[in-house]
Amino acid sequence: MQVALVQTALEWENPSNNRALLDKKLSAISPHTDLVVLPEMFTTGFTMHPHHCAETMEGPTVKWMQRWAQHLQAALVGSVAIVENGRFYNRLLFVTPEGNVLNYDKKHRFALAGEDQVYEAGKHRLCIDYKGWKICPFICYDLRFPVFSRNSEDYDISLYVANWPAPRIQAWDVLLRARAVENMCYTLGVNRVGIDGNGLEYPGHSQAIDCFGNYLLSPQPTEGVFTVVLDKEKLEESRLRFPFLNDRDTFTV
Repeated sequence: MQVALVQTALEWENPSNNRALLDKKLSAISPHTDLVVLPEMFTTGFTMHPHHCAETMEGPTVKWMQRWAQHLQAALVGSVAIVENGRFYNRLLFVTPEGNVLNYDKKHRFALAGEDQVYEAGKHRLCIDYKGWKICPFICYDLRFPVFSRNSEDYDISLYVANWPAPRIQAWDVLLRARAVENMCYTLGVNRVGIDGNGLEYPGHSQAIDCFGNYLLSPQPTEGVFTVVLDKEKLEESRLRFPFLNDRDTFTV
């Protein structure tokens, strides 16, 4: 599977400008790409003021994702501030080339920034079957909670979309490698760069890691679109040789 990781700066609370910015980046993506990963809240930045910039599931960003997924013949994934029945959600959208939209609402809201006061918590994980791969997507703060990320479905890829700031970026690097090793899976992390409307700096460090903790893509410090190729046969051979998941604990989440 060929994956494009889109590490970008974001304009604060401006969905139309961010879609236009991403148009330029997506237009340069290889036609052989299978999956395109965007950061958390890629239309607004990590805002606690969704009242004037959140969208519905029938809004322009979902339609934009569907158009690009069809054009690239690749799935697009990233999270967006969504309003539904008067409530707000930090919602990850996984849009297939056929236009199907799967979603996951962020379960672990970042209370330090007041996210738990603004957005509703998700209740269920999402595990997606796509092109022969099983993918489990998460959002930012979920990374700190290994029980929630536990590979109980034998997924092949865990991916984390984020707005993870510079002061704690070392934790991002360490935890992504830990999730890959303990779950015997490929792990992808996509973070943003730049400075947001609260003055917080984001240093990127988007990366891809194999099931032994080795970098397929080392943490990237600059804006860009980075391509990695994941090998399903190699992953399956590694799991047969080292069947660590057979001894995993069972948790209810």
